[in-house]
Amino acid sequence: MRSFVIQDRPYFTELKACLVSMLTSSDTNASSDDAIMIAFGANLPTEEYGAPAQTLKAALQRLAKDGDISIDLVSSFYETAPVPISDQPWYVNGVARLSTDMSAHDLLARLHEVEAEFGRVRRERNAARVIDLDLIAYGRDLVQEEGGICVPHPRMAERAFVLLPLRDVASDWVHPVSGQSINELISKLPADQQIRKQAES
Repeated sequence: MRSFVIQDRPYFTELKACLVSMLTSSDTNASSDDAIMIAFGANLPTEEYGAPAQTLKAALQRLAKDGDISIDLVSSFYETAPVPISDQPWYVNGVARLSTDMSAHDLLARLHEVEAEFGRVRRERNAARVIDLDLIAYGRDLVQEEGGICVPHPRMAERAFVLLPLRDVASDWVHPVSGQSINELISKLPADQQIRKQAES
């Protein structure tokens, strides 16, 4: 068995009911062709919100606050080792499925605004961070600009911390470039990526 296979631990509970109406398991089998997906993660605490998981829940609340973004489904939260391997603290990661009329550009700009509100300072790549919000898929759209937006996210297919939570919210998802299913992508992940579901809190 490959070493990245998740350890069975209780699912992370739903976010506050006023923010997210968690869908039933059958809803994850609804067509993902038009689904908008963001990945979220953090491995440093914040003074205002505390542990990374609490910061991420607050950030999802903030995204939905203005009413132009609906958070339809949130994956389990996962604890993941840094990629590439380093002495950083483990991350908390997940994926949320959204609905919005915003363009991919405007949505990415909103994600960056929320990151800044929560104290994200962009320094070197793969540095520890208080929050990370990435637009990983915008339906079947392909958006690529040199030095700018790139959707689907160019490294998502290499990351267990994206693919496993993505499967939670879109079990039929197919990569719009490679044509590979979410299960095919997971089967090809590097064997050294460590990931486990976070204990309920």
